[in-house]
Amino acid sequence: MLLGNSFKILKSFSKKERIIFLAGFLVFIFSAFFLVADYIGRNTVSIPVRGGEYREGIVGQPSFINPALIGSNDADRDLSEIIFSGVLDLADNYKMSPDGKTWTIRLKDNVVWDDGQPITSDDIIFSINTIQDPDSRSSLSALWQGISTQRVSEREFKLILPSPYAFFEKTLKNLRPIPKHIFGALPAGNLRLSEYNLEPVGSGPFKYSSFEKRKDGFITSYYLVPNNLYLGDKPYLSQLTFKFYEDEHGLTGAVNNGAVDGAGFSGAFDLGKISVSHNVYDIRMPKYYAVFMNQYANQVLGDINVRLAMGYAINRSELSKKVFGNHALPVLGPMVPGMDGYMAQIYPQEDFSQDKAANILDSSGWKMRDSGIREKNSYQPAQGKTPATQTAIPLEVHLTVPDTKFLIDAANILRDDWAKIGIKTDVEVVSSEDINNKVIKGRDYEMLLFGNIFGDNPDLFSFWHSSEKFYPGLNLSLYDNRVADGLMESIRKNLDEKSRDNDLASLQSIIINDEPAIFLFSPSYLYVAKVWLHGFDDKFISLASDRFLNIGKWYVKTALVFK
Repeated sequence: MLLGNSFKILKSFSKKERIIFLAGFLVFIFSAFFLVADYIGRNTVSIPVRGGEYREGIVGQPSFINPALIGSNDADRDLSEIIFSGVLDLADNYKMSPDGKTWTIRLKDNVVWDDGQPITSDDIIFSINTIQDPDSRSSLSALWQGISTQRVSEREFKLILPSPYAFFEKTLKNLRPIPKHIFGALPAGNLRLSEYNLEPVGSGPFKYSSFEKRKDGFITSYYLVPNNLYLGDKPYLSQLTFKFYEDEHGLTGAVNNGAVDGAGFSGAFDLGKISVSHNVYDIRMPKYYAVFMNQYANQVLGDINVRLAMGYAINRSELSKKVFGNHALPVLGPMVPGMDGYMAQIYPQEDFSQDKAANILDSSGWKMRDSGIREKNSYQPAQGKTPATQTAIPLEVHLTVPDTKFLIDAANILRDDWAKIGIKTDVEVVSSEDINNKVIKGRDYEMLLFGNIFGDNPDLFSFWHSSEKFYPGLNLSLYDNRVADGLMESIRKNLDEKSRDNDLASLQSIIINDEPAIFLFSPSYLYVAKVWLHGFDDKFISLASDRFLNIGKWYVKTALVFK
C-alpha cells in the first residue's frame, strides 16, 4: 500500500520534479553508503582467519627431509624447518650447570609426533647418537662430537659437554629430533635408503600430505597440511604447497604466470624480471663475501702494505651497488651488522681512495713502470760463492672465482680497480664443483673470492683459528695469529656475556688490522610474495630456511570484526 502510494505521488510530479527527486534520492543512497562504510572502517579491524593455500617456489629437489641428514640442500632445509620442531620448542624447561658443561632438558607433557606416537627423551638421544655416528655422514656431526647423553626419565635427559661452550644454546636450539620408532631399527648407514626421508613423520606446525613427480623422478609438487597434534599455535594456512623448478628462470616464470605465490632469491637477482604485482622483503643475513689471501702462494701478498693498498683501491659502496643494486651492504671486517657480537664502533669507515692506495705502494717500494705494472726490487745477499743478486718482482696476483655471475662481475670490477694502482690481476673462473673439491680442499689459490656464512652465533673459530688453516677447516686465508687464537679459544669457553663481548671486540679489531682478507659485501636475501600474503615480517635471518620460523603466523584470509 505504501509503495503504491509512493508511485502515485511520484507520477503526480512534473518531469522536472521527478528528476530532482531521483537526484536527491541517489544522493541520499550514496551518502548513506559512505556513512555506513566510514562507520565500519572506524569501528572494525581486519583480523587473520584460518584457511587458504600458499604456494612456495624453490629451485632444486628435496632428497632427505630429515634433520639428522641435513646438508646444503635448500629444499631439504626449508621442508625440515616446517615439518620438524626444535628440541627447545618441545622443552618445558632447560638449564645449564654452573660450570657450563651439563645441560638438563625436560620435555613438555603430551608432545607427540604427527602420527600420534609420544616424543620422549629416547627420541632426542637417538637423534644425537645418529648425528654423531660416522656412518650417517651427517653434516652436523662436528657440532656434536664429544657430547654425551644421559637419560633421566621418559621426559628428561642430560647433555654433557667435554668443556663449556658459550654458544651451545644456539646449537641446541637448532637440533630438530627425528622419531626413533621410525628409524631406530635401521643401521645409521641405511638411513638414506628410507622412504620416510621423503614422507617424513615430524612434530612441526605442518605435516607431510603427499607429493607429485614426473616419470623421470623429478618432484614437481610437495603438499603439507596443518599438524593437528602440534602443541604450539595452529597455523592459519590450510595448505602449504611447495613447487620445484630446475633453475631460476623456471622459478621466475612460475612467479609471473601465477603458478606460485612466493619465492626467495639472492641479492643479485634482477627484480625487474618480476612482472606481476608483488611485495619484496629485503632480509639481512650473517654472511659476507671477501677476497681471501693465501700469502704462502704469492710472496707479494705477504706485504701488508700491498693488502692494505688493495683494500683502499676498492669503492665498496659502488661495488655493492653495481653487483647487487641496493640489496647489499659494504663489509669491512669479519662480521656483519645485525649479528650478535658485532661491534660497529671498532669497524673503520669506508675509506676509498685510489690516491692513498698509490701512495702506500710508492712508500713501500713498489714503483710504477711504463708497463703500468708496479715492481719492487728484491735484494738477495751473497751466500758463500753465490754473489748477491737484485731481482725485480712484478706486482701481479691471481684471483680465483667460482663460476657464479655476480662473483664474476665483482672479480672483473676488482681487477679494473687494482689495475688503476698498478696491480695486474689474472682472473680465473672455476666451476663450483672444482672450487670445493680441488681449489679449497688443496688451498690451491693465491686469492679466492668466496663467502662465509655464520649461522646464528658469532663463533669465528672455524673461519680464523690457525688450527683451521687446512681442509676441512674454513680458514681460507690460512690466518695465523697467536693472540687471535687465544681470544677465539677463550670466547668459546667464556660464559660471562660482557667479558665475552669485550674479547670478541678485541678479536675483530685484530683481524681487521692484520688485513688477512679484503672484505667486500654482504648481500640480502630477497623474498618476493603476492601482496595478499600477511604475517611475513622477517628483517634478519641466519639461514634462508629461517624465513619459515614464523610460518604459523602467515595468513592469506581476513575478516572484519568490530573493535
